[in-house]
Amino acid sequence: MSTEAHYRTIMDAVDVPANGITLCSGSLGVRPDNDLPGMMERLGDRVHFLHLRNTIREGDALPASFYEAEHLSGDTDMVALIAAALKEEARRKAAGRADVSIPFRPDHGQDILDDLSRKAQPGYPAIGRLKGLAELRGVIAGLGYRAG
Repeated sequence: MSTEAHYRTIMDAVDVPANGITLCSGSLGVRPDNDLPGMMERLGDRVHFLHLRNTIREGDALPASFYEAEHLSGDTDMVALIAAALKEEARRKAAGRADVSIPFRPDHGQDILDDLSRKAQPGYPAIGRLKGLAELRGVIAGLGYRAG
């Protein structure tokens, strides 16, 4: 599951609303041919969960080689992706859907402050993930303010 076509194949195989997807901006974002905001717009009616993380591709010499980035500083345009998700939520609300809100999780935050000395599971720093959550919620609030 690494392209829009892969997701479409699975959704078309069992074409019911319950057959939805988790859109992982990190895994999908390591491929430069994936347009994540566009994928959110085209597949949004079946997105059940957003796994928001950002990555930086290491170049063409090692395809799909990447490292984790801060939520707002990687190769994925996180602001555009969140704007597409908010647009989908508004569409769902207008259609009277019960699943208006698309849950999301900021993940793979950066090790900062107290995280540097904790013996935590790699990729899951408490403070770094909270920083990412604050940044993403700031983007959501800012886009909501502009839209309203």
